[in-house]
Amino acid sequence: MTKKLMVGKVAVGGGAPVSIQSMCNTKTDDVAATVAQIHALEDAGCEIIRVAVPDEDAAKAVDKIKEQIDIPLIADIHFNYKLALMCAERGIDALRINPGNIGGEERVRAVAEACRQRNIPIRIGVNGGSLEKDLRAKYGGVTAEALVESAMGHVKLLNRYDFDDICISVKCSDVPLTMRAYTLLSQQTDYPLHLGVTEAGTPSMGMVKSAMGIGGLLCMGIGDTIRVTLTADPVEEICAAKKILRAAGLRKDGVNLIACPTCGRTRIDLIPMAEEVERRLMNCTKNITVAVMGCAVNGPGEAAAADVGIAGGKGEGLIFRKGEILYKVPQERLVDALMEEIEKL
Repeated sequence: MTKKLMVGKVAVGGGAPVSIQSMCNTKTDDVAATVAQIHALEDAGCEIIRVAVPDEDAAKAVDKIKEQIDIPLIADIHFNYKLALMCAERGIDALRINPGNIGGEERVRAVAEACRQRNIPIRIGVNGGSLEKDLRAKYGGVTAEALVESAMGHVKLLNRYDFDDICISVKCSDVPLTMRAYTLLSQQTDYPLHLGVTEAGTPSMGMVKSAMGIGGLLCMGIGDTIRVTLTADPVEEICAAKKILRAAGLRKDGVNLIACPTCGRTRIDLIPMAEEVERRLMNCTKNITVAVMGCAVNGPGEAAAADVGIAGGKGEGLIFRKGEILYKVPQERLVDALMEEIEKL
């Protein structure tokens, strides 16, 4: 059990549901474009959003953005402590900043005090690509131990100024290394952990890396909030995150679609049929399992746990519920009949 902190109205840690994050790729000082993207992300299921704050123009846009959105807003800041103070004054809900990178003790103290007075949590975000040179030298490169030591060193800086509202991430593009780092970190601290595999790549490979790294850690009970990083429209990150949480058994909203891989017994054009079912169910929020099976003999048996499903035959197929065959329909009617049964649930 990790500590609980509040990012705006969203609880992170302390047994709260694992929340989904993303980051805007708009210029933050383009308020209209940033707000529009946040609204699209909200509609997709994003629960916490982060924006880059590289300069004063971006920091000055924070309150204007917050006025027009409903989810918590995090400012991502590197090196310049004044930007952190500006964002705190403008009502930011959380900061992503490494206190060791913003200058001397007085600067760290100023940020810690500003955030403590306003109940603004700080995420310490350590990345393998930006690990401190002395730690690289000490450990002979980027290792799990080096990532964790870096993170805990930043924690100590904030603790020195009586600040403890902290979340931590130790991301790397290497999946096994990332998993080792988070596992080690979870053994050393009870701060909530933000999971991610950084620079995961385009959706085709990035989804696999994220599912392995983030999903694997979640299945071990590690992680309180997640961000899937994809070189794509950020909305795709939200879709991927929701799928990972469902696969890990942490989200029950939405349809669990199961489908057989097809084999020599298949006598129906199953692949486009499964894709069509998936498309039609994209916005369905019912907590149900739907099966699309290619064999009329084994389908209802292999997918007996499904709330409803179809099993194909030659030119026709079966509609079944919880393994019980309901009726037979022509192939061209299978998907429509399935959707009609789903409507009844």
